[in-house]
Amino acid sequence: MTPEQLRAFCLSFNASVEEFPFNPDTSVFKVLGKVFAITRLDAEPLTVSLKCDPDEAVRLRADHPEIVPGYHLNKRHWNTVTVGPLPVRQVRELIEDSYDLVVAGLPKAERLRLDRA
Repeated sequence: MTPEQLRAFCLSFNASVEEFPFNPDTSVFKVLGKVFAITRLDAEPLTVSLKCDPDEAVRLRADHPEIVPGYHLNKRHWNTVTVGPLPVRQVRELIEDSYDLVVAGLPKAERLRLDRA
C-alpha cells in the first residue's frame, strides 16, 4: 500500500477528514472529531497507528512482528502497523476496524447522522 492509497482509503469512509493538529507532516484521520488513524505519509517505512479492541490488539501483536503497541498512544487500545510487510487487504481491514470502533463509541445521534449521510 502506498502513502497515496493509505490516505485515499482513510478518506473513503463516511464523514472522515484529514487534519494536521500536531505538525504539517502528521496526518490525523478523524470521523466526527474522533481519531481513527494517525500516520506520517512521508515516513520510511510507512506506518499507521490504529485503534483496536484490546484483546485483538494483543493477538495481532503476537501473530505479526510488524504490529506493535501504539507509538505515543494508549497501548491497550492502539497498535502501530508497519504497512509494507502486511498484505494490502489486511491493512485495509485493520483501518476499517479502527473506523468502526470509533464510530461505535460515538453518541447515538451522531451514529444515526452518519447512517443518513
